[in-house]
This record gives sequence, C-alpha cells and structure tokens, in this order.
Amino acid sequence: MSAQTHTNALIHESSPYLLQHAHNPVNWRAWNENTLLQARKENKLLLISIGYATCHWCHVMEAESFENEEVAALMNQHFICIKIDREERPDIDRIYMDAIQLLTGRGGWPMNSIALPDGRPFWGGTYFPTKNWLSILSQIADMYQKEPEKIEEYAENLTQGIRQKDVFAIQSEKIIINPEKLKKIVQVWKPHFDLEFGGMNRAPKFPLPNNYHFLLRYAVQAQDENLMNFVQLTLNKMAFGGIYDQIRGGFSRYSTDLKWHVPHFEKMLYDNAQLVSLYSDAYLITKNSLYREIVEETLSFVEKELYNATFGGFYSALDADSINDKGKKEEGAYYVWTAKELQDNLLHEYALFTKYYNLNSYGHWEHGKHVLIKNKTDEDFKNENKISDEDFIILKKTWINTLIQIQNTRQRPILDDKMITSWNALMLKGFVDAYRVFGNKNYFEIAEKNAQFLIKQMLRPDGGLNRNFKNDTTNTISKINAYIEDYATLIEALIALHEVSLKEEYLHIAKQLTDYLLEHFWDKKTHFFFFTSDEDTALIHRKIDINDDVIPSGNSLMSRNLFKLSHLFENKEYEEMSKMMINNVIEHIQAYPSSYSNWLLMALDLSSDYYEIVINGTDAISKLHEINQFYIPNKLLTGSIEQSLMPLLENRYNNKKTSIFVCVNESCLLPTDDILEAINPIKIHL
Repeated sequence: MSAQTHTNALIHESSPYLLQHAHNPVNWRAWNENTLLQARKENKLLLISIGYATCHWCHVMEAESFENEEVAALMNQHFICIKIDREERPDIDRIYMDAIQLLTGRGGWPMNSIALPDGRPFWGGTYFPTKNWLSILSQIADMYQKEPEKIEEYAENLTQGIRQKDVFAIQSEKIIINPEKLKKIVQVWKPHFDLEFGGMNRAPKFPLPNNYHFLLRYAVQAQDENLMNFVQLTLNKMAFGGIYDQIRGGFSRYSTDLKWHVPHFEKMLYDNAQLVSLYSDAYLITKNSLYREIVEETLSFVEKELYNATFGGFYSALDADSINDKGKKEEGAYYVWTAKELQDNLLHEYALFTKYYNLNSYGHWEHGKHVLIKNKTDEDFKNENKISDEDFIILKKTWINTLIQIQNTRQRPILDDKMITSWNALMLKGFVDAYRVFGNKNYFEIAEKNAQFLIKQMLRPDGGLNRNFKNDTTNTISKINAYIEDYATLIEALIALHEVSLKEEYLHIAKQLTDYLLEHFWDKKTHFFFFTSDEDTALIHRKIDINDDVIPSGNSLMSRNLFKLSHLFENKEYEEMSKMMINNVIEHIQAYPSSYSNWLLMALDLSSDYYEIVINGTDAISKLHEINQFYIPNKLLTGSIEQSLMPLLENRYNNKKTSIFVCVNESCLLPTDDILEAINPIKIHL
C-alpha cells in the first residue's frame, strides 16, 4: 500500500496517545459513531487497539508492527482499525479488558481485541511480536470469511461472560459491621505481607495507596502495633527504593522486583496524588521526618513538571521511555546512571555517594546501569560516616544538583499533557491533605486554583462533568462525558477542601454533583452506580465497577461521599444508599480485602462512633488548623466564620465567641472553646 492511500484519521484527535499513532500507515480511526457505522456498512471486523501515551510496550508494538507497511496493509485490508486512549475512554477499556481476562486469564497494555462490527469481541491479547501478529490476523480474516458462524458463537459466549461479571447478589438482610468482622478480614490479608521489604509478597509491586491508607488507619484504631510496623516498613522501603525518584521526587507506577528497586519508569499523576495523601497522614501519626520529606519533594516535582499554573490544571503523566546516549528510545534512560559518569562528575564525593545510594550489586540494574536506592536511614548513614547534620544537608544538596545538571543534558521523557478530571481531583485532595497536615499556604493556593479550574472548565451548565481538557487551539473544551470516577473523586476532594477552608460553596457543588449522579448513573436494581451515564452512547454492556484498583472504585468513593453528605445535609436517603452499597459488597470484601480497601475505610466509619465536629465563630479557621494537627479519621469537620443555614451550623453562630461542638449518634456534648477539651472524648480506636 502506498503512502498516498493512507487515511489515518487520528491527526484530528487531541489525545497525546492517539497523536503518537497519527502517522502510522495503519488507517486508524477513533471510536465514534461514524467509525462503527462504517464497520457495519462494510461488514468488517473491528480491530480495537488500546493503550496510553506513557506505555512502554505500546511504543514497542507500534515500532515493530504499526509502523510496518506489510502489517498495516493486512490490517487495513481486513479490519476497521480503532485506536483508543484508555485514559480518555476507560468505559471502552474496561469492557475489552474484561474480554481479554476471560480469554487469557490476564490483562495489560497494549491491549488488542477483535470484535464483530457491532462491537462484540471474540478474540484478544496484549503485546504480540510482528510475526505472531501477522499470523493471527491472517487466520482471523480467513476464518471470518469461511466460518462466520463460529465467530458469531465465540462473540456471543464472550459477551455473555462480560455481562455476567457484573451480576451482584443483593443482600436483603442488614449486615452488621463490627470490630470482630474487620479483625477477621485483616487476618485474611496478613499472610500476603512481605515482612522484609514491605508491600505484598509478590512482584511486580504496586504502591496501591488505598490499601495502606486502610491498613494505617486500622492499625491506629485497632491499636495493632505489628500492623503499624508493617505499614511503616512499606512506606520506608518505597521511599528508599528506585520506585521513588531520589533526585527529582515523585513515584513511578510500580516496581518490577520485590525490594521496590527497578521501577516501570512512567510517573502517573494519580499515583503521586494518592501517595501524597498517604504519606501526609502517616506523618501526622508518626511524626517521621522522612514522610514529610517525601510529601514535600513529591509536590515539588508535581508543581514543576505536571502543573499548568495558567489554568490551574495538572497534566497526566511522564513517559517511561526517553532517548539514550545512542539516540535510541529506551525505558528509564533519563533516570539511570553508570558508575563512570557519576565518578567523573562527583569526583572526591563519589565514594560517599556510592555508599548512600548503593552503587554496588544492591543498586545495579542491568548493562552496567544503576537505579539509585537507599537501604538505611539518613541518621544511620550520618552516624556510620561521622557526618554532621549541617554537612550532610550540604552534601546531599550538592549531589542532587550535580545529577540534575547531568539530567538536563539528556532528552526529557515525553509529557502526556491532557488533563483528566478524576486524576486532577485526586491531586487536588493530595494538596489539601498536605496543607491540612503541614500548613503550607502554597499547597492550599494550588488546591483552590485547581478546584476553580475543574469547576470552570469541567463542570457543564447542565450540572454534569466532562472527562478531559487539552490546552491547544483545537480542543480547549472537553468532548468526552465524565464517568463515575470523575464525579466521585471530585466530590470527595471538594468535601476535603471544605474541611480545611470552611467554604460552603464546595459542599453545595459536591451535593449538586451527587444529585446529578443519582439521576444519571444510579441503578435501582443493584443499588450501585453504573460506570457510565444514561446519556452516553450504549456499548455492548453498561458496567458497574466495585473493585478498588490503583484508583478506588467510583462506587466505594460514593459510598463514603454519601455517608459524609448525609451528615452535612441531614439527608437520611443518602445514608441509607451508602449503607446499602457496602451491605451488598461485604461478601466480596471478606474474600479479597486488598481489592476492596476503600470500601474497608467505609466499614471503619460504620464499625465505631463517627463524630461531627462543628466550629462556629470568627476564630473558626485557626481552631480548625489546631484540630487538624490530631489524627482523627472517624469524623467530619465543618464550621463557619459567620451565620449559616447549613443543617449542622444553623443557630450555632455567636459573633462574640468561637465554639466547638462535638456530636455523635445524634447527641452533642456541651460546646467549648478549648481544643483539647473538645477532642479528648473522641475515641479513634475500634
């Protein structure tokens, strides 16, 4: 096929991932009604290829196959070829991922699925070498021509399997969530802990922040010292490891090994957002200075490299790949080091640097390249090497500046510059949580600016949200309708922002978004939210997600959001919905706790007293900051510096005195202006 006959349509898209494929000889199309209509009209199979901009193996398969003229000719002849950015269209990704997992028992990206013209899949897999890819496509094209009835049968059976995954048993009896039940759930989990390096005892290792947020909180409330030690071991080892960028800050997606050493080098906004929240709470509990350092360095990285100060929005990710010193694309090239280049640049400081960052067999990766990793605390290192605190600060700063100068001569990883509502909301909450704990006003200013960006750019006049935003001349307004996770994360972030600012506007927007969700996403049959709106173009199946993955499920987030909003607005219907949701998922939680850890946070809210702390008066903000210096997870905070008609605030304002009201189970203690007197009766244990 000659270059002149190519009709790749991706050049008109805004997704960085789709634009990466815009010049392939494959006649790629975006997923839209015109593309699907063409498939039905020509009776051609759909070849659906799904990935994302920072995906290493997506780049490999593109270079090997999608830029290959022979492969492209075969694909163009027999298929309508569709490229999908999984981050923009998680609704499509989740359906075809279900198909791949049913077919192969595993999943990943790039994800390649072949479907009938109506979208029902019958075959799929992940990465394929060129020879295998050509062979498979030829066989499928031949089979579709000669035995279409077999393919129809495969597609129908697989589609039924996809739909069956979202069949839920509705609990008619109310399940009591108590401390004993939670203890049994944690006991199921404990045998899977890696007691040497932290995390789970398997590789690859993902940070999974919501897992450790629950375990951290449970350890405190249950007064489980062993569990607390395990959580801190995990946080310490992640902070010491190569998964954490020791030079520029920020976390990579996961570690390929047990000791958190060699990462998959892409840096995702959503991971860093949730880890900031986790390390902030961990600092509040332990006062470990390492955790403060991780939060500050990670937010510095985010502000410098993933933040658009003009809009107030956060970009999505940095690629795993970059150009190496031989001019070729290589995973991790920007982040790894050879002993020679470090010795040449650090000179007499090289020996100490080697000890600190393990330029030895412990820190070696492959081909003479090292990924920096620590294996001892700064205090131990200083003591062993007889270095004063002042000298160590200067020494480490010099090392980092030297390595940054070297990195500045390298080609930077590609930036995925789209802005996604849910990921921005998670980062908004990250900045809020860091401000809550550390009081850095810059964190609050960035959080508020991001909130205004999301409200102005993503919130539509009809009350719904858009999924994404891209700052270019062709697409400054998103055209993709948002999903449950976008609403749920933003509602959670707005409630959190209210809890550090006492601004009512954030609560009212959170409630408006909740009511929109209930109108367009709620399934009365299962008592869960669908992943997509009833206004979206129908796919082969309308999914309901309840599993907490790298990002908590929209349903678990909404269960907690509804519970908080039920208190804030005295809305019993919200409370009943919230409890019905966790009631219908509790059996899943007991069997696979790590996949339902955000639900478990909701279970903790229900297992013991849940407190309303209300602060009213002209000095409410300063008292709010004082209260936030205590770790009290089983509570909501609200208040006002002026008269308010909010249910928990009405008739409680006194312009001459700032009072703190603590209520539990619809019973309130006497108001006080003394912080310790207010919080002393609050029990945070189970």
